[in-house]
Amino acid sequence: MKKNEPNKKTEQLETLSTSNENTELTTNQGLKINNNQDSLKAGNRGPTLLEDFILREKITHFDHERIPERIVHARGSGAHGVFKLTKSLGHVTTAKFLTEVGKETPVFVRFSTVAGSRGSTDLPRDVRGFAVKFYTEEGNYDLVANNMPVFFIQDAIKFPDLVHAVKPEPDNEIPQAASAHDTFWDFISLMPESMHMIMWLMSDRAIPRSFSMMEGFGVHSFKFINEEGKSHFVKFHFKPKLGVHSVAWDEAQKISGVDPDFLRRDLWDSIENKSFPEWEFGVQLIPEEDEHKFDFDLLDPTKIVPEEEVPVEIVGTLTLNKNPDNFFAETEQVAFHPGHLVPGIDFSNDPLLQGRLFSYTDTQLSRLGSPNFHEIPINRSINTVHNNQRDGHMRQQIVKGKVSYEPNSIAQGCPFQSMIKDGGFASHQEKVSGQKVRERSKSFVDHYSQAKLFYNSQSTPEKIHLQNALIFELSKVTMPHIRERVVGQLTYIDMTLAWRVAEKLGLEAKKLDMPNQSIPADSDPKDLQSKEIEPKTKISEALSMQNTVKNTIASRVIGFIMGNGVDADQVSQLKSKIEEQGARVQIIATSMAPVKTNNGDTLTPQHSLTSTASVCFDALYICPGEDSTKELSAPENKHLTLHFINEAYKHCKTIYFGEGTDTLYKSSNVAYKKHEDPAIVTASDQNGGDKFIKAIAQHRVWELEKERNS
Repeated sequence: MKKNEPNKKTEQLETLSTSNENTELTTNQGLKINNNQDSLKAGNRGPTLLEDFILREKITHFDHERIPERIVHARGSGAHGVFKLTKSLGHVTTAKFLTEVGKETPVFVRFSTVAGSRGSTDLPRDVRGFAVKFYTEEGNYDLVANNMPVFFIQDAIKFPDLVHAVKPEPDNEIPQAASAHDTFWDFISLMPESMHMIMWLMSDRAIPRSFSMMEGFGVHSFKFINEEGKSHFVKFHFKPKLGVHSVAWDEAQKISGVDPDFLRRDLWDSIENKSFPEWEFGVQLIPEEDEHKFDFDLLDPTKIVPEEEVPVEIVGTLTLNKNPDNFFAETEQVAFHPGHLVPGIDFSNDPLLQGRLFSYTDTQLSRLGSPNFHEIPINRSINTVHNNQRDGHMRQQIVKGKVSYEPNSIAQGCPFQSMIKDGGFASHQEKVSGQKVRERSKSFVDHYSQAKLFYNSQSTPEKIHLQNALIFELSKVTMPHIRERVVGQLTYIDMTLAWRVAEKLGLEAKKLDMPNQSIPADSDPKDLQSKEIEPKTKISEALSMQNTVKNTIASRVIGFIMGNGVDADQVSQLKSKIEEQGARVQIIATSMAPVKTNNGDTLTPQHSLTSTASVCFDALYICPGEDSTKELSAPENKHLTLHFINEAYKHCKTIYFGEGTDTLYKSSNVAYKKHEDPAIVTASDQNGGDKFIKAIAQHRVWELEKERNS
């Protein structure tokens, strides 16, 4: 699609959509309704009549409005956007949307949690789905990714067991959207292959600050095929332009109470405010002949390819620029499938990927009730579909003619097969041989070296958070032998980590000898598990959020706390400066009543001190003005104001104390430091506003946490 050419998918959806603006109420058959308030009765106090077809239609539709939610990834948010290619991959693939520089491809992206139900919070500790549907001219291509590059298991046959273990326990349906319980950790303690993923799940990556501040990974090794039929293994990456940032676990729990739709609201508001989420799209390319040169197996979904060994090549940008018009019709009914391919992209023999190829079609049939789910508007290809498939529940496409088979002569052989040179899909010709066995390759056996790599690559605050996450989760486990087994697994990753977790659980950090279900039958489990395997790459900077983008405040939300008499000029100046850089300012007052400024104007608050919390903001500005400070310091408000300040400081956020707010500063937990505090800006600081903005761009002032844990 050329730059100025209309988005074909948007045009298609607009053609199929409707608006109720300035219209008259009708039944589903188009009959105008003149009374939608009362059912048809025999007298105004008599029984309702069975012949009331309007009532029956309305109630029947209501009774059938809900469809089965996804078994996993039920809680989701989505948006439309565009993918633009900036560098051709024509030397490794024939996929047109990846070969023509400047080409723009419409997309729909759905973010999700894995374990929780549709009504659960946005911020559990969980993996996040990052599924992208590319509406290409060659058909729909689905890249069904996650915000973590590895997975818990190596083979799809274990997927039902994993999900059953992490879901609410079947006897009491507790807990919702949480892994901190017996059955999950019982499963994990018996699955050493899960330990790398556990490091990611217990890290801050599992509680993102925003969908626009998390990475996306294809997880599996896929294949690119070029015109000569040569293949390359490929790993897909989405790198957020705002950097990778998270909330603290204490914050996540509180946000879930104050605003359980926190991430969904952030995505919606960002797009509505034209602060469009953006990612760089990159690939790691490995020639087929280099498949076995690594100290891990490319087919193992519990392994990454370290970026130090194979750099990520940035080839495009993904931008989300339009919210759905209807959540159910688009975000809920969108159907992804890793088997939706285009020419030039193919599968590897990853055993987890192979199982997913069966599972996704099966689940769409269950959820959407028909093999015609591809005809739902959000799932439709921008190409017209031509084949001999017919009928089925809720068929929408009307195909003319009498032929529904192939080959035929009545329709001159149409629709006919495409030649490969004309874009016909052909699977990669790969030689396959072997005996039928239920085994796993010995190259899949190393379960600890990359878990060690991830942990070693974390900054000190990140390591502390990971340790605390394990302590929190395992403290919820009621069976001591499960806790002991998990600590035993941790000893093979890092003894200090295992010791610190064990100490808080009242356990001893002992190495674990146990049968491993996922090793080859002819191997000795004890020998394999006692072997200390060091990763080839000792530390990977790409794995730590310490090294992420920290030069922008775009999309951040800054809380301005104020009372009546606030200094209008200073508030206006800082607000303008912040908004010019793409952040959002929200006013927090003592009530929802308009705030009167010192020049007689009024400001409308978005929140009161009792309707929100510091955890919903990236930084705080205690607005200037002596009268404003007096109101915030009044007996009925002071404890609320100080709680805001102290809690934000606890979470290492920057706080700017404006002129005349000294009494609040001195009453808070941040006062009387012996040295300059990097989290605090005061009115006496030169260029205080600029210093405030620069500090917000750092996301947190982690030096404070280092001090507290030193």
